[in-house]
Amino acid sequence: MKGLNKVTLIGNLGKDPEVQMLEKNIKVAKITMATSESFKDDQGKKHMVTDWHNVVLWRSLADVVEKYCHKGSMIYLEGKLKTRSYKSKEGDMRYVTEVIAEEIILLDKKNASSHG
Repeated sequence: MKGLNKVTLIGNLGKDPEVQMLEKNIKVAKITMATSESFKDDQGKKHMVTDWHNVVLWRSLADVVEKYCHKGSMIYLEGKLKTRSYKSKEGDMRYVTEVIAEEIILLDKKNASSHG
């Protein structure tokens, strides 16, 4: 049986996209996305919990977020989790888990459109 690696998020950008142009004119964008949920405790007090996600967007998706998204923009995205490792300046192994976006939908009213 095959595995499944699928992530679906709806949230807001925590800052403006960071966009780079790599060799062979390949564009990559990195965004930090917040997802929030609320719950009530036993006393009925409402609490908000926010999780932060590092997202990588390649090529045309990088173009879209560069052009239309900024800090606070709300987006829907589908993608997959990817963990990579690297050595720090001190020589320690570090691990980073990111969402690799495969499709996005802009949810801000003036920009609402689908890309994938």
